Amino acid sequence: MGTNFWSAPDLAVQIGGDAAAPRGRAEAAMDWAFGLATPELRLFTTGVQRRLPAGPAASLGERVRNFFSEYPAAADGNEVSPRLLVGAIPFDREADDCLFLPERAANRAWSAPALMSSSLGDRRMTAEPSRDAYQAAVIKALAFLRASREGAQSIDKVVLSRSLRLEADHPIDAFALWRDLQADPSAARFLVPLGAGRGGAMRRLVGASPELLVSKRGPAILSHPLAGSARRSPDLSQDESAAQDLLTSDKDRREHALVVEAIMDALAPWCGELRAPPGPALVSTQTMWHLGTRIEGRLRRQDETSAAELAAVLHPTPAVCGAPRDRAAAMIRDLEAYDRGFYAGALGWTNAMGDGAWYVALRCAEICGAEARLYAGAGVVEGSDPAAEADETSGKFQAVLRALGVDEASL
Repeated sequence: MGTNFWSAPDLAVQIGGDAAAPRGRAEAAMDWAFGLATPELRLFTTGVQRRLPAGPAASLGERVRNFFSEYPAAADGNEVSPRLLVGAIPFDREADDCLFLPERAANRAWSAPALMSSSLGDRRMTAEPSRDAYQAAVIKALAFLRASREGAQSIDKVVLSRSLRLEADHPIDAFALWRDLQADPSAARFLVPLGAGRGGAMRRLVGASPELLVSKRGPAILSHPLAGSARRSPDLSQDESAAQDLLTSDKDRREHALVVEAIMDALAPWCGELRAPPGPALVSTQTMWHLGTRIEGRLRRQDETSAAELAAVLHPTPAVCGAPRDRAAAMIRDLEAYDRGFYAGALGWTNAMGDGAWYVALRCAEICGAEARLYAGAGVVEGSDPAAEADETSGKFQAVLRALGVDEASL
């Protein structure tokens, strides 16, 4: 694979397990199926050959280097199992990540189990917190932001999220949900196994993220943060108005600038060249408008730096946490009544060459058995309106809710 990984044709391996393998073995391989489909790359793996020792974000770069140094390339160059790590990083920088070396990989989709509909049918939906409670949390956050400016360390932004818990009367098919999220071809569609959850069922993170945290291809790196959002409308005139209002919004441009500044500052020590345009551009998904900025650079020491290490340095950006990072994260712990888990973390891959791509875990749900937990957040800065932030989270739920066949009523 090596340097041709980004442009490789379908790899000469079978996905979905060996057809001649015992049924139990093939099913176990699909338990650990990982999928990532983007406009630039399609990567599908099955099985788990070896897991990266879990740990916090600060040690990820060192653990990845040690892993590949202990797993040398095959002498003949023929590797059915590539030197590749795939997986996810949780939102909390101190929590354990989940990365592993797959048994097999290809650039074409796995032969997934017979897919059911991703529609939930009879189900129960619980908002955690409720819309009113979320708006109350935004009001508290605004008060904290104002009060912080009187101290030595002010907080400029905090991202508050809320969750929807959906319980079905049958196991939810994560592969079918992944399939039904393909309506937005510009997004990075992903399915990431996270290990056994309650009752022994596999936990899977499934979604379609619009945001690239960082990619590395040789010396070239790219980050494309999104911050500042507006809900799209089926009415063309209203949709255009929403886009232009977002592009000229002082509040949203200030929120976006905080993210770009933080990423530029974090990447600067690693890069000999680093550039970004003077202002953001509009980026659209099926349900939302965003402000986005392409940040490009060239590494000083490409051979000593992996994409996973860069992801760990950047994560979490002010786009999903706030600024400054540590103080915003502490506020999130105070105001959110649940553990984000891998939501607003990062998912992706890195190989032994150091190349890779990591996306922010957004527009997603964690699936485990008959339960799906969805997440959405909004950035709170001076000038934020609690009702508007709640509306923004409602819009961000829509991609996954539609794929699950659930109406947005009363969100």
